[in-house]
Amino acid sequence: MLRVLVLSTLFPDASRPNFGIFVERQTLALAEHPDVELRVVAPLGLPPFPLDRLSRYRPLAALPAREDWKGLTVHRPRFRNLPGTGGRFHARALADAVTPLLGEIRHDFAFDVIDAEFFFPDGVAAVELGRRFGVPVSIKARGSDIHGWGRNPVIGPQIRAAAHAADGLLAVSEAMRDDMTALGLPGDRTECIVTGVDFGRFALASRSEAKAALGVTGPLVLSVGALIPLKGHQILIDAVATLPGIQLWIAGEGPHKASLAAQIARLGLGDRIRLLGSIPHAELPTFLTAADAMALASEREGLANAWLEALASGTPVVIPDVGGARQVVRTDTGAGSSRARPKPLPPRSPCSSPTRPIRRKFAQRSSPSPGPPTAHGSTPSSSASLRSTELPSPDPSRRRNDSVPAPLSRNGLGWRDKMADRDRNPESSIIGRDADTTNGTPSGERVADHLSQSTTGKDADKTDSAEECEGLDIVFEREEPETTTH
Repeated sequence: MLRVLVLSTLFPDASRPNFGIFVERQTLALAEHPDVELRVVAPLGLPPFPLDRLSRYRPLAALPAREDWKGLTVHRPRFRNLPGTGGRFHARALADAVTPLLGEIRHDFAFDVIDAEFFFPDGVAAVELGRRFGVPVSIKARGSDIHGWGRNPVIGPQIRAAAHAADGLLAVSEAMRDDMTALGLPGDRTECIVTGVDFGRFALASRSEAKAALGVTGPLVLSVGALIPLKGHQILIDAVATLPGIQLWIAGEGPHKASLAAQIARLGLGDRIRLLGSIPHAELPTFLTAADAMALASEREGLANAWLEALASGTPVVIPDVGGARQVVRTDTGAGSSRARPKPLPPRSPCSSPTRPIRRKFAQRSSPSPGPPTAHGSTPSSSASLRSTELPSPDPSRRRNDSVPAPLSRNGLGWRDKMADRDRNPESSIIGRDADTTNGTPSGERVADHLSQSTTGKDADKTDSAEECEGLDIVFEREEPETTTH
């Protein structure tokens, strides 16, 4: 039995049901394996009194310290978030706050490994906690933890040190792994795992029926992402302003909401552009099916779940050349814009399948008791030995909750992605960089050009036939468990 302690500051709660939902879904899927037990520790960073009484923190402060969340045992310890410090003390504060809790957890759950689901502060803290409790640590890089915190002159060295000390490293895309390597992280031992998609929810369906259900008439562009500047919603608004007759719906919440609403009002686009707020994940498939295109103009990404979920729904994506975009939409590159073109799939993708049985190759550092660390902050460990644990297919009878996505339960983490022929669905595109920008963010004019091509002359309906499925920009195939992995 492999006992996993999931450490993640990105995890949904009652006040933020979509916050870190990708971590929730991955964790629910992993929990289905008969040879895996897990607990979730989702720390909450709160400032000292009286700042913790501010409206943005009150809902977090009111959350229970422990709860059952969709069949998972979730602990929500608080750690001190000191304003004005640039985050430099976050990792240490998190580790110190969580240590007593882990000591208690160890009494009845002697975890074998700490799985940190974000590099900062989670990953940095996890390495310290692994040292204190004598267990191996795995850290997953997702996006802004590397592109943002990783380039911070104070936080970057903490991330690099944690990466070299960790027992395992994961990245959500090939591009993310390359970015990690460029920052001095050990890319040669970073495993790339493609995000899984739940085909029980995201699948081909009738676009006209979905439009009717939502009351949509005419072409619709959907954007899914937090309302923060780096997601580029403001660019999409400028783009749609130049495209008469096209509607834009933006699903998400965030601090940039008032600014976006003011931009929509200033441009007189209130009749064509809607801010939907947070859409429950279970309702998102209908919106994606109704959309003629899903667009994001992000400044940076790892490999956005919204890209894959849109494509699985048969909806083309219009995305900038950032992160894992070219891993999702394979194109011939050029100086400017590029359209999706057929490209042969190599026998085995450089990225691992998200469905592969996971072989754990950690130095198993056993402690003599499941108690807390010694007074010196570490747990005595015996001589290290290498242990590999194969995770078999899950037992359906162990399903924790009806909301657990069935496709994700296959071998634990999803489906193997496979690029397919695009002759029947060429609308997805990657937007090339503008000459006057230093990052991947495109201009509104360039986005408008791509949206115009992706929303013009499309069939009203999509079907669930195998032939149409092969026309998606990405097709996921069922993959049987492998006997050997790496």
